[in-house]
Amino acid sequence: MRTSLRALMTLLSLSVAAYAIAAYALLPLGTVLHPDIRASFASHGPVMVYVHVFGAAMALALGPLQFWPALRTMRPRLHRWLGGAYLVLGVAAGGLSGLFLAVNAFGGEWSRAGFGALAVLWMATGVVALLRILQGDVQAHRRWMMRNYALAFAAVTLRLYLPALIVGGLTMDVAYPIVAWLCWVPNLVAVQWLLLRTEAQRFTCRTTASRAATSAA
Repeated sequence: MRTSLRALMTLLSLSVAAYAIAAYALLPLGTVLHPDIRASFASHGPVMVYVHVFGAAMALALGPLQFWPALRTMRPRLHRWLGGAYLVLGVAAGGLSGLFLAVNAFGGEWSRAGFGALAVLWMATGVVALLRILQGDVQAHRRWMMRNYALAFAAVTLRLYLPALIVGGLTMDVAYPIVAWLCWVPNLVAVQWLLLRTEAQRFTCRTTASRAATSAA
């Protein structure tokens, strides 16, 4: 992952995490939400809302650190501890509570299906990433963590796309079901494309090196 892209991702993630923590820790529940969405959140009770918000904020704050090479190479034990906190306090807590909240999400069946699928895939990719590192497959672990964080980053893209759709003239009841899918599907597609592109480049480099070695022999 390029340094500039990693820096932008980190800045956006930390900004949204800080905003969420401040908004939900310092203000009454639902203050910053659209009235329709506020009513939907209120139907679940405050506990699951707070678990989801702070769990997702934890994932946003810790996730980018896992992709900085210096941390992995110079402080591997810290990398593992932060990774565990990310998966347990972020993905597991945020995903399970997110799945619970998705059941009655504002916007009808499309919203519920979109946010429900996001929660399930977020937790599933986290489990696969954990299994891969326990098996000692570091490269596969990194690939699955990239997919996982692409889903966590939905908390950022949702806050970019939803205002854009509203400004573009859509009402909340139309925009919200769209953003329930738009906030994470392009993220996952983009990361998968990046992984395939990187693998293709590595294959080309290996093929070129093999041909050069054969020619030299």
